[in-house]
Amino acid sequence: MTGRKPTSFDIAQLAGVSQPTVSRALRGSTTVSAATRARIQAIAKQLNYTVDRAASNLRSGRTRTLALLLFRDPSPGHTLINPFFLGMLGSMMGACAEAGYDLLISFQDFSSDWHVDYEDSHRADGLILLGYGDYAQYRARLEQLVAQGTRFVRWGSVAAGQPGLTVGCDNVAGTAEATRHLIARGRRRIAFLGDATDHYPEFHDRYHGYAMALAEAGLGVDPALQVPALSSEEAGERAARELLARGVAFDAIVAASDLIALAAMRVLHASGRRVPDDVALVGFDDIPAAGFASPPLTTVAQDADGAGRLLIDTLLAELGGRPRRSVLLPTQLMVRGSTGA
Repeated sequence: MTGRKPTSFDIAQLAGVSQPTVSRALRGSTTVSAATRARIQAIAKQLNYTVDRAASNLRSGRTRTLALLLFRDPSPGHTLINPFFLGMLGSMMGACAEAGYDLLISFQDFSSDWHVDYEDSHRADGLILLGYGDYAQYRARLEQLVAQGTRFVRWGSVAAGQPGLTVGCDNVAGTAEATRHLIARGRRRIAFLGDATDHYPEFHDRYHGYAMALAEAGLGVDPALQVPALSSEEAGERAARELLARGVAFDAIVAASDLIALAAMRVLHASGRRVPDDVALVGFDDIPAAGFASPPLTTVAQDADGAGRLLIDTLLAELGGRPRRSVLLPTQLMVRGSTGA
């Protein structure tokens, strides 16, 4: 073999097996015994053999690439990526690498035909969708993907009858626990900063958890204590100022995201309201900035690392034709100084 590149046929001859067996072994297929796989891999290493990914993909009709499409989202530093999603990226890349896939990361513009740019043009075998803006408009896109057979999984609110596969956290249970925590600390006039319509299902679920906990405690939901806001610091500042301008009494705030909560904290400080003495404050997401706030922010934590890995695993199961389903992940209340911990 001097002077030429070794082939899978050379490995087959040295290992005493067929060339298809070599191909399966080098892909890690369990149809080849562990001992045979180890022998073939050792020979391949000895020969400095590398798999021609392009040729392998061409034969299989797969790109062995997944496309992660991020919806543009207002965020600190103008990165246009929700800080919570940044926490998913490392585990997603790790899960892809372990499965022998590349991860293509790009923004999705709602006005463009992003599905055509990726799976339809065979740049990726499947899609992971993070963020979506107004779900009432976004759902039609998801239904289109299902109708044309696109393989995808998305992060979001998990509910019956949704198009495709979804991985999400238990938003209702998360804010219910946060609200009960505030009630247990003697707070009774608890505001909610966040959208409470089906246009933003995750925030809507968080509002339901908040309202459910108030009802359990015999506390009525006061519409004057709910101010719409999306997940950005600018929206959080506007909502907090609106709440103060209404002149209603409140002694606690449940914010639908940490970005809203951190912005509200600044507005409260500027208005002379002390956190947590005058107003206790809870966020949602547990982004890194939450722990560095002054005081540190009590928040509902989502498992970003586990979520990222599960999104990849779910999509790979879909691509492999294995049983799969939408998954709802638990949350955890992280109690810190903003509620008087």
